[in-house]
Amino acid sequence: MKKVAIITGASSGMGKSSAFELYKKGYTVYGMARRTDKMNDLKEKGMEVVSLDLTNDESIIAAVNTVLEKEGRIDVLINNAGYGSYGSVEEVSIEEAKRQFEVNIFGLARITQLVIPTMRMQKSGRIVNISSMGGKIYTPFGSWYHATKFALEGWSDCLRIELKQFGIDVAIVEPGGIQTEWGDIAMESLDKVSGKGPYAAMVKKVIEVSDKSKDKLTPVEVLGKEIAKAASENNPKTRYLKGYLAKPLVGMRKWLGDKTFDKILLSQLK
Repeated sequence: MKKVAIITGASSGMGKSSAFELYKKGYTVYGMARRTDKMNDLKEKGMEVVSLDLTNDESIIAAVNTVLEKEGRIDVLINNAGYGSYGSVEEVSIEEAKRQFEVNIFGLARITQLVIPTMRMQKSGRIVNISSMGGKIYTPFGSWYHATKFALEGWSDCLRIELKQFGIDVAIVEPGGIQTEWGDIAMESLDKVSGKGPYAAMVKKVIEVSDKSKDKLTPVEVLGKEIAKAASENNPKTRYLKGYLAKPLVGMRKWLGDKTFDKILLSQLK
């Protein structure tokens, strides 16, 4: 019997890449996203495509029910959908901050809640939450994004302990800098929100540093393989740290302490 995998945010980047990787491994793959027109390549390969808006409860319920009605089981949930809302704490609206949490945490949590009962009855399953090295470190103007990823780390740890008794594994993937549209969207957001106010000089430096690192970013296929590994290997690790600067930055944050890490960040913005 083929295992059934759901992947959110499968219209681009790591979600799409991991969909192809799991499909190659013999999984029945359901790619989910708002932009269903961006998943025609998944459909052409034989994967299923489902519309999903993580800010809409009815959409989440309908998406999960679509899979259960057709397959009767769910073996893997990859919570990949998310975005980075960048701007100064002072200037990002609370409305936008709430939307960041709605997509990156509450929508993710809701689809997980709906999938757990089936996995629990099966006495097996795998939930892979795509966090970020940004769940362990911090960067200027990423406060709300980092807040969601720090939250996801702790939430995932609790979930892992709760579900172990039912044979359900929970793994966290923490990407570093990856070649996706994520970075460009985050920097556009930053420039729009804080590019002209009191933080303009620092914003300019942050965008410059981001632009300079583009040719060093890790190819998205590398993360697609890592996510598929987290979803499929028999004895998964609790965390998979992969991608440009992920291990050195998380290591520095852990071993050097806050003040030294602050100095390192600020030195890059001079």
